Amino acid sequence: MSALFEPLTLRSLTVPNRIWLAPMCMYSAAPEGPEAGVATDFHLAHLGARAAGGAGLVMTEATAVSPEGRISPWDLGLWNDRQQQELARIAALVKSHGAVPAIQLAHAGRKAATDRPWLGGKPLSIAAGGWQPVGASPVPFSAEHQVPDELTVEEIQGVVRAFAEAARRALAAGFEAVEVHGAHGYLIHSFLSPHSNHRTDAYGGDFAGRSRIALEVVEAVRAVWPAELPVLYRTSATDWLEGMPSWTVEDTVRLAKELHAAGVDLLDASSAGIDPDAKIETGPGFQVPFAARIRAESGLPTGAVGLITEPAQAEQIVASGQADVVSLGRELLRDAYWPQRAAAELGAEPRWPVQYGYTLRKRA
Repeated sequence: MSALFEPLTLRSLTVPNRIWLAPMCMYSAAPEGPEAGVATDFHLAHLGARAAGGAGLVMTEATAVSPEGRISPWDLGLWNDRQQQELARIAALVKSHGAVPAIQLAHAGRKAATDRPWLGGKPLSIAAGGWQPVGASPVPFSAEHQVPDELTVEEIQGVVRAFAEAARRALAAGFEAVEVHGAHGYLIHSFLSPHSNHRTDAYGGDFAGRSRIALEVVEAVRAVWPAELPVLYRTSATDWLEGMPSWTVEDTVRLAKELHAAGVDLLDASSAGIDPDAKIETGPGFQVPFAARIRAESGLPTGAVGLITEPAQAEQIVASGQADVVSLGRELLRDAYWPQRAAAELGAEPRWPVQYGYTLRKRA
């Protein structure tokens, strides 16, 4: 039996295999008006195709918990009924194909209000449709970015409540797993890293202060999320910055233990995003060692991401115990049916939609 195609049970939820669609922004929602942040037919087709393609869990792109939490004006959101209504269509379609519908909840923080990446991705002025970003401290992401407003303690608590309210809406929409986005330099990560958090109050300073918002968000989401369903957390395992204050793998292991105690069921281990000049050593599976170390030292199940492209590679990661799942991004954009191909290569049974499967079996 292929390890990649063994079911994984988190709490009472069983995911049919270990191949998950990673959250990837599509920048395809309306930027303003009553349809702002609302999923479109593009999102329905995009996510539905990956479910039909055999992924065990299909996760939405980073879905903002508030308007100012969007990375760009074209991002998905989940702060009103209209957004919830259209996301419910997606959750139902994903589930109809035998996959688990999951949603990533996010706040972009100081990296908010940028243009679409194929148009350069630069920060947008308020006149061009942007807004004033907020962050842990008044430290911009780059020289091009606006200086963010430092969140007050009261505003931080508002962010925590926004995550909980979005989680309530996600549950009502039919999602079965929720992920808190704490990576890639966005709001929660900007609190965690001393590179961007220069506060001296209860949300800054030492590790306990800098990690406070991450734990408060997880606890707030866990409080409204059913005990039988999993809460996931995406982390940047390292800032990839040497010789300066930054977030490290050792910090991530420590946080993973605390997240586990707070009710997180799996850590999605990515990296970087806090500084545009970070020197990242890439290569096939370059982030897998982070997932392996976190899993071994914290006891928390992990997901591995980053340049995982071949079925045998993914199989080895799971079979060797380096991670519990592999999350694929670009590879599932290239080939929505990668899981079906992987099943055939690894001797497992592809999970074809019945409309395709009978014809393919007949020809085989």
